[in-house]
Amino acid sequence: MNYVAKLFVFFLFILLSHQGIAQTVSGTLIEKKTGLPLPYATASLLDSLNKPVSGVMTGETGTFVLGPVKPGSYILECRSMGYLTITRTIRLSTGQKLALAGLALSPDAKTLAEVVVTGEKSALSILPDKKVFEVGKDVLSQNGSVSDVLNGIPSVSVSPQGQVSLRGNPGVVVLINGRRSGLVQGNALEQLQAAQVERVEVISSPSARYDASGTAGVINIILKKNKKAGFNGQVQVMAGIPNDTRLNPSLNYKSEKFNFFSTMGMRKSDYEGKYSSNQFAPANNLAMLQDEDRHDDGKMLYAGTDYQLSEKQTMTAAYLWHGTHDHDKTWLNYDYSSLQPDSTLKRSGESREHRNYNQLEYNYTQLFKRPKQKWTVDLQYDWWNSHKNWQLQTDKVAPEKAEYPAIRTNNTNANHDLLIQSDWVQPLTGNLLLEAGLKTENRSVRYSFVAEQQTGDNFTIYDNINNDLRYYEKIQGAYSQLSDKNEKWSYLAGLRMEATAVRFEDDKNYHIPKKAYTWFFPTLHLDYKINTTSQLQVHYSTRISRPSLYQLSPFAELTDLSSREIGNPDLNPSYAHVYELGFLKQSSFITINPTIFYQHIAKPISDYTYRDPEGYFVTIPVNISGEQRHGFELNFMYNPITALQLNADFNLYRFSQKGSYNGFNFNYTGTSSGGRLTVQVKLPKALGIQTRYYYNGPNSTAQTRIRAMQWVDFGMSKKVLNDRFSIAADATNIFDTRRYRTVVTGQDYSLTTMSRFNGARYRVSLTYKISNDGSARQAKTGNRD
Repeated sequence: MNYVAKLFVFFLFILLSHQGIAQTVSGTLIEKKTGLPLPYATASLLDSLNKPVSGVMTGETGTFVLGPVKPGSYILECRSMGYLTITRTIRLSTGQKLALAGLALSPDAKTLAEVVVTGEKSALSILPDKKVFEVGKDVLSQNGSVSDVLNGIPSVSVSPQGQVSLRGNPGVVVLINGRRSGLVQGNALEQLQAAQVERVEVISSPSARYDASGTAGVINIILKKNKKAGFNGQVQVMAGIPNDTRLNPSLNYKSEKFNFFSTMGMRKSDYEGKYSSNQFAPANNLAMLQDEDRHDDGKMLYAGTDYQLSEKQTMTAAYLWHGTHDHDKTWLNYDYSSLQPDSTLKRSGESREHRNYNQLEYNYTQLFKRPKQKWTVDLQYDWWNSHKNWQLQTDKVAPEKAEYPAIRTNNTNANHDLLIQSDWVQPLTGNLLLEAGLKTENRSVRYSFVAEQQTGDNFTIYDNINNDLRYYEKIQGAYSQLSDKNEKWSYLAGLRMEATAVRFEDDKNYHIPKKAYTWFFPTLHLDYKINTTSQLQVHYSTRISRPSLYQLSPFAELTDLSSREIGNPDLNPSYAHVYELGFLKQSSFITINPTIFYQHIAKPISDYTYRDPEGYFVTIPVNISGEQRHGFELNFMYNPITALQLNADFNLYRFSQKGSYNGFNFNYTGTSSGGRLTVQVKLPKALGIQTRYYYNGPNSTAQTRIRAMQWVDFGMSKKVLNDRFSIAADATNIFDTRRYRTVVTGQDYSLTTMSRFNGARYRVSLTYKISNDGSARQAKTGNRD
């Protein structure tokens, strides 16, 4: 850990290099028309030569603190995209802390017509226990899916199979609107459209307020829910090559008592996949090539209403529906060889899958006369089902032709999940705040999978693959946390308890484990404000990663003749201790956020691949003894001039694993890295250009080697007709380099694979804005934090 020690010395050097001076200026920026706070606006102090001496970006409450600066005269300048800039001349005497009342900014229709909102970078704000990335209207966020959005967020990556990782750790929990959701199962994030997302919260060390799930942390996706007065909205239409046709209307109406909101989406998308594998074994070698055409149809509706019962009471009820219909075709060529050519096989497959996801949610919020005192009740009930069938035909084409029996599979899932949660926030003395909450969640899933082989005019069970499984999960949780702050220090300390009970039933009584476990999860967050632009953060949390149903269920897709993936009902949860030390320096034109972290994980889940007696490559998840991760992460944002914005992030981590399974030794130590660079340019005539370069470094475990990968996306946008219309075009994976190459080795074999989930894509969209005024602002946060 020598390099970690050096990084710690670097942090201390930064800390000691700052000296505090008492003169400061504070205030709150609000919108003149509505009186609402203006988040992510900039406030700056200029000297007599109009050079900035201090600058910050406002948080979600619109507040700012400038300084420390020397005594003297300054110009206070406050600006926000689409608003008239205001200036004030102020004079600061020795030791003075000037506090200004609400500073109101007025919308500027003329400026709005000239500003390229779609060319803005995603804003970053730091809260005591999370980082918030405003998706905004980035060019590269407009036309894609939520997977595309996540791939643009620092330290987050999404594989073609939909696996989300944070700092290289796949043990991350993805939430929708703060709750678990069927929309994140499998590769469903590819179905959810970016145009329907307001912001993404990345919580690498969650406080006790959040569920303890996820050893890597939590990613919370907040769907759009506008709260502007009157009738507002927008309609987006999009087309692409390969076919990517989408229609995304988003409408809302707000009166004095009601706020009706709705977001809809319809899409038809095609994907062209290519895969290959080479298997080397003493008895036989195999080369496989696979082409895949996928067609996805998706529809989504998220609608609801906020009703203000009184000045202090609000109710929210909403319904979310998401339905997909996928039609996939695959063509596989197999060349078997030993010393001489043996045989060549061809397999064709066709699958159809239907998914329906429904969610009802209700929130009641009670505020009180005392500021910050709040009581909330949340109920959520979701139910979803899916049905998928494969038709597979295999033929031998060399050295002689032969027809193999047809195979078909049928997979049916059904889920019901009920969640009830209540939270209380109680201010004590000064800034001392007490929070507490209770939660119960009951989930039941039915999973059926059967494979059949044609025998004459009938079908019989193939390879004994036939099972009907029922899964029941109950999680009871409670937490309490205490926070306080002064001018320099703030802390957030909490304790969460979760009791989990899991039960299996299946028709063959192969796997009937019952598991129950209770665990306590302490958390601690310490923040020290060095000065008004810099702060130091120390975070600690304990986490649990429960096996997913996909990892537990017997699962055996038979598309590939030579390999299978199966679940492991004997999996146990893993536990993690997470430590972070971070530094944040933020001004009007630069943000630097380096962090060092350490994770100790007990009983982590790792994939194990072996060859069964019939020669199949079988991959199964297993628990190993332990894993340690420590590394460095750097987020950097630089806005030297109005027309140019740079956003870069880099992470480097080292990990070590220990354990064994079926005689295989998992002991291994390795290093990996990754990062991305985004460049945005604002040109005259409301034209914006954005490009992003991605790099995922090589990564290895005791059994698997993953090669480095890099790719580039590019986008353009333009506003027309006084900001009513915007046109956006992008090209993703331009050079078709986003290909996952892996090598899996065993005692007597090696398996080399290449997966290209999709090639280059080209898309163009047109968005029409419906608004009762000329301002263009993001929706406010709802009742949930």
